[in-house]
Amino acid sequence: MKNLFPFLGIKKPIRSVAEKACIAECKKLPYDQLHEFITALWQKEEREYQYCALVLMEAARMYKHEKSIELFETLIATKSWWDTVDTIASKCVGGYFKAFPEKKLPYIERWMNSNNLWLQRTCLIFQLSYRDKTDVELFFACIDATSKSKEFFLQKAIGWALRQYARTNPGAVFEFVNNRELKPLSRREALKHFT
Repeated sequence: MKNLFPFLGIKKPIRSVAEKACIAECKKLPYDQLHEFITALWQKEEREYQYCALVLMEAARMYKHEKSIELFETLIATKSWWDTVDTIASKCVGGYFKAFPEKKLPYIERWMNSNNLWLQRTCLIFQLSYRDKTDVELFFACIDATSKSKEFFLQKAIGWALRQYARTNPGAVFEFVNNRELKPLSRREALKHFT
């Protein structure tokens, strides 16, 4: 990733100490100030600032604020790479759609139609921790809509999400995988723990 983003070179243990102090102060801020601060962190060049924004969003439980979905969408589509998108998708967006289920379908539909691979990847993985609360129909529909893609990050996300859901419902995943034409990477990842 050093070829994609500039880094300050701060190791994670040192960064964690600095983030802890920042979080203690910042999570007390009103939502609008917190939003502004996270946006400012995201706009900085060095990647460590984006990592700090992720930690802060999670600690401040930004997913509990109805307006946060627009922020999440912007961050997913800006300075995009798996290291930030996966955290936003699984922790922030996943938490948000649990808190505001009525927002789920309009955003998923919009993101699936966006042709932005990172927004589409979010649609595939936001339910990673949902287990038996997974909206299976939506989950499988998102896979069907992206399964022919040549994008590595979509193929990998399909396999990862299926493998994760197989821990809850292996029968459904096995049946789904065997009744779809998935890319080899997606299929391999999905069936990794099946013997």
